[in-house]
Amino acid sequence: MLDALAQVPIVSLADQQSDPEGFARAFGESFQRFGFAVVRDHGVPQELIDRAWTTARAFFDLPEAEKRGYFVEGGGGARGYTPFKTEIAKGAHYVDLKEFWHVGRQLAQGHRFEADMPANIWPERPEGFRDTFLELFQAFDTAGDKLLSAIARYLGLAPDWFDPAVKDGNSVLRLLHYPPVDADAPEVRAGAHEDINLITLLLGAEEAGLELLDRDGKWLPVKPPEGAMVVNVGDMLQRLTNHVLPSTTHRVVNPPPERRGNSRYSMPFFLHPAPDFLIQTLPSTITADNPNRYPDPITAHDYLHERLVEIGLIKK
Repeated sequence: MLDALAQVPIVSLADQQSDPEGFARAFGESFQRFGFAVVRDHGVPQELIDRAWTTARAFFDLPEAEKRGYFVEGGGGARGYTPFKTEIAKGAHYVDLKEFWHVGRQLAQGHRFEADMPANIWPERPEGFRDTFLELFQAFDTAGDKLLSAIARYLGLAPDWFDPAVKDGNSVLRLLHYPPVDADAPEVRAGAHEDINLITLLLGAEEAGLELLDRDGKWLPVKPPEGAMVVNVGDMLQRLTNHVLPSTTHRVVNPPPERRGNSRYSMPFFLHPAPDFLIQTLPSTITADNPNRYPDPITAHDYLHERLVEIGLIKK
């Protein structure tokens, strides 16, 4: 009966300061049960979030030709603009009904990851775009580090275990616009998929549509309170933890007919390790009941490339 009433718990990141073990347990248990958690008091300032929404909407309202000027042919969508109906979920029949913009980490010239992490592209308008999203990227990065520290504690590792793994990590801030859809659109706004990275931090899930595939095979709506963040396990963390923390399938479904004339916006932050980080199964997650599924380690860079080919953002 418990699973029929399943709901992703809401945890407060503010609790981490006074009770790091308790927060790690609550957050980790939600991750282990659902692959998802809802986090409030995450520390990203509301003023910055509001400014980011306004700026993102202003960009997506620009003429199509102007936006396409920031599309990098053959760039795998790594930076800049990716047009409507480009990305497709692995194994899906329809392309996703979305357009998006990617902001990556700003690297100093001559940085050792320069070849693996392209330079950012910045649009001429709207005004303040660059400053707003560099600030938001940093705020997400800070929140992500705190959440990874909780995961490390939950797994019995040192609280700073992930710090070297994600220093100069290949993280991406995605600004997403799902335009209005026709009442009879066969496609879903974003097909059922798992994320590639370590963890994803998502703002904008208050607009209904996000669902996760629960253990019983039923789709469970994820409904965070306003201002809260949805956080989920990515495939890299699932692989690292030998599936102790599951990368749960999720999707964004079309709204009810009366809401289909509305756009949907969201801002996921895909937290990645550094390209040379070796994804090697944590020994503590290998047991007689859970033998090592991944005896061969792989670098984060090679793993990401494999997956981008699968979802159509990079051609073989």
